[in-house]
Formats: sequence, C-alpha cells, structure tokens
Amino acid sequence: MSKFGVSQPVRRVEDTRFLTGKGRYVDDIAPENAGHVAFVRSPVAHGTITSIDVTDARDADGVIAVITAADLEGKLINSVDYSVVKNRDGTKGASPIRPIIAGEKVVYAGEIVAAVLAETRAQAVDAAELVMVEIDDLPVHVALGAGGPTIHDVAPDNRAYDWAHGDEAANQAAFESAAHTVSLEVVDNRVFADPMEPRGAYAEMVDGRLHVAVNGQGVWGFKKEMAKKLGIPADQVRVTNPDVGGGFGMKGFSYPEQFVVGFLAHHHNRPVRWMADRSESHLSDAGGRDLVTTAEAAFDADHRLVAVRMHARSNLGAHNSPYGQFIQSELAQKVFTGVYDVQNAFFHVEGFYTNTTPIDAYRGAGRPEAIYVVERLMDYAARVLGVDPVELRRKNFIKKSQFPYISAAGQTYDVGDFERVLDRALVEADIPGFAARKAESAARGKLRGLGLSYYIESILGAMDETTKIAFAEDGSVELFVGTQSNGQGHETVFAQILHQRTGIPFDKIRFVQGDSDRIAKGGGTGGSRSVTMQGNSINMTADEMIRRFEPLAEDELEVSRADIVFEEGAFRVAGTDKSVTLMTLADKARLEGRVELLTCETDFTLENRSFPNGAHFAEVEIDPATGVVRVDKYTVVDDFGVLMNPMLAEGQVHGGVVQGIGQALMENVVYDADGQLLSGSFMDYAMPRADDVPMMPFHSEPTPSTANEIGMKGCGEAGTVGALAAVVNAALDAVWDEGVHEVQMPLTPLRMWSWLQGAGKVAAE
Repeated sequence: MSKFGVSQPVRRVEDTRFLTGKGRYVDDIAPENAGHVAFVRSPVAHGTITSIDVTDARDADGVIAVITAADLEGKLINSVDYSVVKNRDGTKGASPIRPIIAGEKVVYAGEIVAAVLAETRAQAVDAAELVMVEIDDLPVHVALGAGGPTIHDVAPDNRAYDWAHGDEAANQAAFESAAHTVSLEVVDNRVFADPMEPRGAYAEMVDGRLHVAVNGQGVWGFKKEMAKKLGIPADQVRVTNPDVGGGFGMKGFSYPEQFVVGFLAHHHNRPVRWMADRSESHLSDAGGRDLVTTAEAAFDADHRLVAVRMHARSNLGAHNSPYGQFIQSELAQKVFTGVYDVQNAFFHVEGFYTNTTPIDAYRGAGRPEAIYVVERLMDYAARVLGVDPVELRRKNFIKKSQFPYISAAGQTYDVGDFERVLDRALVEADIPGFAARKAESAARGKLRGLGLSYYIESILGAMDETTKIAFAEDGSVELFVGTQSNGQGHETVFAQILHQRTGIPFDKIRFVQGDSDRIAKGGGTGGSRSVTMQGNSINMTADEMIRRFEPLAEDELEVSRADIVFEEGAFRVAGTDKSVTLMTLADKARLEGRVELLTCETDFTLENRSFPNGAHFAEVEIDPATGVVRVDKYTVVDDFGVLMNPMLAEGQVHGGVVQGIGQALMENVVYDADGQLLSGSFMDYAMPRADDVPMMPFHSEPTPSTANEIGMKGCGEAGTVGALAAVVNAALDAVWDEGVHEVQMPLTPLRMWSWLQGAGKVAAE
C-alpha cells in the first residue's frame, strides 16, 4: 500500500502554507482599493425606530455611501431566507420577516440599522458613530418560554413552532404501566462558535459580473440568494470561498452583512470589504445550543427501557436563522433515543423567540443536544435505580444481531457493535484503576468522578455531491470538489482517496474548491458529510475516468480489453509486468487530440446515511474549597468505520472534545433582563486553554459502514457529540455522595462551590 493511500496517517499538505503565513483568507485577498464597511447596530434589544439621521455621516471624511433600509427599496430584497418546520397540527412554523437592515423596529441588540461605506476602515467606523438613530423602547423578552412581550405579531406567546414526533398516547400508557420511571431536567447553555477567523467578505464587479468572496462553508446557496436579492440572473454572480479559518456550522449559511457587501459593490461598481472584530462577532454571529429539556425514561422490573420521552424548550433568538427551527427538532430527533433499543418514544419541542441574537447550527447541530439529554438521563437513571451506569447501558444497547436497525426516530442504523466499542473503552480508560485514583484524590481533599457517554450521530447535509478530475497541461491533475474545507484537512485526504483509486501521484494532485464559476454545484461542508460524500464521489468519478481510458489503454498495450486489469494505479496486461499509467495515457490523449478524455465529471448520490458512534470516559477532579472542576483524564474509542486518515480523524476528535469540555466547564453566553449581551468579549466569555484539557488518547474500533462503498461514517462532529455528557456525568458522580444530585452546564467554580455549600438543599440554577 502506498504511504499516501487511504488509511495512512499522511501529514496535512496545506499546513505548510498555513504555518508559514501563506494562507489566503478573505481579509488577505480583498482588493487594496476596496472601500470598507462599518455597520450601525441597534443599542437596544427591542424598540420601534422613529428616525435615522445620516446627514453628518454622509458628510464625513472619506465616506462613499450611508445606507438604511429605505435605500434598499426597489434595489435589494430586504429579507434573509430561512426554512421552517411543520407544527404538530400540520401548520407551518412562524415565519416573520428577518430584515437585512431593520427599518421599522429592532428585536435584538446588535441588529443592523445602517451601513457606512468609506475609503478606510477608520473612516467608516468614525462615520458610523455619527449616525443618529432614535428608537422608542419596547418591553424586552429574554425568558425561555411562552408569554411575555410580543416580539413578532405572527408568533403569539412568542412561540415559533410546536413540533413533535411519536405516539404521545401510547407513550403515556407505557409510562403508567412501567415498573420504574425517572425524570431529569437538562439545561444546554448557549455558546459562541468563536472560530479563529471571524466572519468577513469582500465584493467587486469584474467584467460586469458581481464577485463576492465569503469565508463560509459553501458557495452555491449564497450565490442563488445574492442573485435573487438583487433581481439579477444567477450567472451574473460568482461566489468564492478562499481559505477559511474555522466555521463549526456557524458559517454554513447566509448573513445580512454579506448581502450588504454585495449590494454596495454592485450598486457603486467598486470593491467593498468587511471583516468583523470579536466583539461584533459576539453581537451578530448565530449562537449555538440554548434549550432546556425535561427527559423521562420508563423501565421494566429488569431495568430494560420500555419508553422514553422528552419535552424541550428551544431558544431561537429574535429571528429565524436559516436552519434555526430545524436544529432542536428534526435534526435532534434523528438520534434522540441514542444507541438504545426502545421503540416507544415521544419527542416534543417548542421553539420560542427572545430578544437575543438568533440561534443556528454549532458543531453537531442537534445531535450533541439530543445525545447530551439521553446520556444524562441514562446515567441519572442508573444512580436512582441503584445499578451500574455501564451495565444499564449495556443491557439496553441495540445488539449487533439487530442491525440494520430502524430506530424510534425512523432512522436506519446500518451497522454497529456498541458492546465491543464499550469493552475496548473500559480497557483503554483503565476503569478497574479508577477506585485507586479516586482514593488518591480524596487523600488530597479532592472529589473525583467518572463519567461515561455513549454517543451516536448521523451525518447530515445534501445526499449528493459532484467531483471533476482534469489533467492539466503542466502535468498536474486538478481535483474539483463540491465541499469546502474550514481547516479539516480536505486538501490532504481527498488527494489520498484519488491517489489510492487511480495511482495518480499524490504530489501531482491540485485541489480546487469554493468557486461557483469553476464548480457547477456542490453540497458544501456541514453535518460531518464532507469526506463521506466527497470521498465516495471521487471514487465514482475516478472509476468513470478509468473506464473512458480503457480503449486508449488497449491501443497502448496492444491487447484486447479482456486481457487488461486496472490495479495498483495502472492498466496491466494480466499475468505480465506490462502496464501503463493514467498519467501516461493522459499525455497520449493530449498528443492525439483526445481532449474529451482529459476531463471527467460526475454527480454522485448516496441513498443512506451512516452513523458514527463511540464511548467517551471522562474523569474529573473537583476542589470543594474553590469549586474548580478539572478534567483530569479523558479516553475516546470511536467507530468511524474505515478511517481515511487516522491522523486527521484524531485531530477532529480532539478539537470536538475540547469544544465540548469548553461548554461543559466554562463557556456561557449571558444576556441581562434588558437583552444586553454581558459576554461580549473574551474578558467575559471563557474559552478552554491548553491547561484545561488533558492529553486524550484516540482509539479506533471500526465496523465499516454498509451505507457507502468506502465504509466510512464521518468524524467531524463526533468529539463534541460525546463530550458534553461524559464531563457532566463525571462531575455529578464526584459530588453525588456529597448530597448534590443535580448539576447543570457550565460547571463554573462559583456554581459548583455553591452547590456543594448547599448540598441536599440547593438545586442547580
């Protein structure tokens, strides 16, 4: 096997340019003569706009234009597109207009009310401060639930949707007849995505066409929306994604700022750029999570699950974000029963508007939220029932012999061997040695806890993808993909897959992504779909290309097709050492004018999704004197099916776990009663640092997926999906014998200290 082939730990080729400062990010490549945009944002969370005076701003030095909602009339459709779910009564979820620039009222602090275009960033910022906005305050609603001051007339009681899955009556009957029932309330706190590179964009007119460069997770959705908003043909818009410094789902959809940048460039026929700073990001980036769930489990006398139900209240923020209504409903529903064999399940979610920044996808998009609930519930049930948490899970696992298994959510889990993965995790985490570690902690006055989370997730996103392979005149081979790297290592792993299938030299493969002119269509990146969808698409395109070259191989090798095999990267005459590579045949095709052979493009569709799963064991140590919770030991065993690059998979798991630890211990978006953001900078919003995270071994215990040819399952979000419950379960284990029977994220020192001080009396906030 080639050292650059599939399943080899090939070092990331893109890191050379990233680590030497040669990355090409959107703010690096914006035209030098581009004007800068600064946004004027609402200082209040809810109010009626009575006047906007832009006179002084328009007269300020360097100002090219100042626009408000009135300036968009007849020129740009002033609304952001989004989708809504169906309510349980069959009606659609609420769909109030979300303006690009607010003109009549504002519904969260940070909403755009005007934009300034100036020659320099400093001039734009200075002029923005001269815009005088008069807003009559309206009552603010930040509580998660029905009632309170109305934010949108089309959403009485501020309810955006009322969604459910399952037979509620049958579920109720199962609970009434069960031998044991357990109930737990679980809070999933709001967090920021906070990628290293904030959101940004630039736009320019090139030969009469609008080009917008966005640091996003795909180009085709925004291309379509931008053309629609301007009322121009889609072929008059080009969208590109350059290098992107992290997205985590938050950059996977369109934002108002991008449309403003495109509009200003188109309207003024000049380059325009914008880049958020961190404070602006915290005000305007879509947040993640933010829901409260009451979860219940019913067991028979032998502690086997007979029914599960969940009732959640989800915060959408002030507006529908593009996927906001789907995250905690349809996406969470896909795995809400986890890895457990229970068919009687009911899942009910209500979404509510509050006067806060909108909520959308964040790493895992619904699956971490669902698994956090079910794994907290199973762990809590074990404590209440007086059984071992590991054995309760094992008893209720879907067995290997039951696959393919149709879950209560209607999802077909193709394969799995949960007991084997758990057994491996028990060994790798040295669970037999935990008692000694707990005693050693106790000798130092510390509390030590052990937490398990067994997760499963579904890959999401479009179920089709495109690939184009083109032999270039300089001897390289261009690989055009429909996904978009945000730092995951696509440039490396996709080249590995193509090299493995075709024998094209690894160092000759040139990666092309994120350009709507050069790539006809694609699904972008999100939902752990990239390598599964693009990898299978690459293989399909490679196979078609090989098939097309067969006649040329017959001529070159001077034998009939029946005597030729393609193996080890070359056409070979069976039983001989006579062979010819694709690279040689491509040169021959070029010389003979057979240009149709030099490019191959196909559309690939996958019929079924795959389901990564795995076991996370966390050990935490708590100082009861200070309330500090430290993750001391962390072990992961994953079933990702066939690994395309173990090194990249391990990196994805590590990154995901760190984000999970961050949310569990410290990350928390906070608004006051007036809807003002109190965690607007890194002085107020804690992020995990290196010393907050232990070294964590990664182990693979694969069961190849049967849902796709290459047998993989996706790994981008798995770390986060498993980490939340593992850490919090460990913390609860540490304090259970101290009388604290409820904890909630984030496990900050003050909160933990307070719970311990009021053990048995004070519930978690």
